[in-house]
Amino acid sequence: MRINRDIRAPQIRVIDETGAMLGVMTVPEGVRLAEEKGLDLLEIAPTAAPPTCKIGDYGKWKYENKKKQAAARKKQVIVQVKEIQLRPRTDQHDFDTKMRHARRFLLEGDKVKVNMRFMGREMAHQEFGMDLMKKVVTTLNDVGMSEAPPKMEGKNAFLIMAPDPLKIKDYLKLHPKPQPITQQEQEKEDRDNAEKDEE
Repeated sequence: MRINRDIRAPQIRVIDETGAMLGVMTVPEGVRLAEEKGLDLLEIAPTAAPPTCKIGDYGKWKYENKKKQAAARKKQVIVQVKEIQLRPRTDQHDFDTKMRHARRFLLEGDKVKVNMRFMGREMAHQEFGMDLMKKVVTTLNDVGMSEAPPKMEGKNAFLIMAPDPLKIKDYLKLHPKPQPITQQEQEKEDRDNAEKDEE
C-alpha cells in the first residue's frame, strides 16, 4: 500500500476519515488535506480510475489489518493427514486397534492415510492385502469416505480416507461423547461416598 507522496497517480479520488467523498484532486492537494488533520493519505484502491485514497491513520490501519489477518488464520481449519501402517498378515486385534485410532482421527476432522507394505512372498499374494484395504473402507464407512480406491505403488499399497461431516454427525448422535463431571457433581458424589462410609 502506498501512502502520502509515494502515490504516483496524477489525480486521485479522496475520501475523508468519516467516509465522506471529497472529490477528485491531485496528490499534493490530498496530502495537504491529510496533513492539516494530522493524518495520512492511504491509497486503498490503486486499480480504480482515478485511484481512490482515504485520509486516515496509517499506524491504526496497519494494526487493524494485522488483527484481521490473525482472525482469518485462527478461523482456518488445518486438515492433517494421519498415517496408519498395516501388513497383509495384520491380525484381528491389531486391526481393530488401528481402526479405533483411525476412527478417532476421522472424528477429529483429520484425513487418514492407510499404508500397507508387502514384503517378500506377500508380493505374490497382493489380493490378501487388497481385501484388508477393502475391509478398512467398510469398517470406517460410518464416519468417512474413501477418496480413491486402494492403489499400488511399488511394494506399497495406500488408501486415503477423508472425514464425511454428515456421517460424523449421524455417528455422534448414536454415540454421544461422555460429558465431563462438573465440580458440583464431583462434590456431591464425594459427600454421598463419605455418608456411606460413616454408615
